Amino acid sequence: MRKILVVIALGISQLLHAQTDKRAAAILDAMSNKYKSMTTFKVAFTYTSEGTGPKETLKGDATVKGTKFRLKMAGQEIFNDGKTMTTYIKESNEATVNNYDPKEVGDIDPTKVYTIYKKGYKYVFIEEVTESGRVYEVVELSPEKKESKVAKVQIKVDKKDKSVKSWKITQRNGQRVVFRVDKFTPNVSVEDKFFAFDASQYKGVEVIDLR
Repeated sequence: MRKILVVIALGISQLLHAQTDKRAAAILDAMSNKYKSMTTFKVAFTYTSEGTGPKETLKGDATVKGTKFRLKMAGQEIFNDGKTMTTYIKESNEATVNNYDPKEVGDIDPTKVYTIYKKGYKYVFIEEVTESGRVYEVVELSPEKKESKVAKVQIKVDKKDKSVKSWKITQRNGQRVVFRVDKFTPNVSVEDKFFAFDASQYKGVEVIDLR
């Protein structure tokens, strides 16, 4: 009986620690504040998906301005001007237009990684790792809702400058997705129209409006 009580006590202690991990909170807040201080940024990344099928590795880039973003990867380009999201597929020369719904974008939304921890997640500091002479702090997020499709998210933050090096999303079905930053450029000069799809720039494009 005593052994069972000790196990229960340890479990409760670990749960409370995960919910109130001050080091994890400090790391995430510093990271978030860094990105919020920028008006815009551009990131080149490597995307890797594995777990429920063949491993897939792709290169991409994204430009972000507030809630607006433009993302290019795997022959697709996604335009989001904050109200409308258009997905352009080069191979078929088609553009599909939808109303922008932040809840439906999922893993591909580059504006979320810096604020995702603020609502609906517990977080805990995992470890420090050194790669190519740089020290990174790894924080793990766990969704509070058991019905969430996401099992956990690991964010790797540069200890010195608080920039994100990578984030790994593990789904409950075993699928793992990793975004690794290859190059980061803060405060790039970009106009709002850059984030809106302009059909006149794509000769012969078929526009499918689903709004």
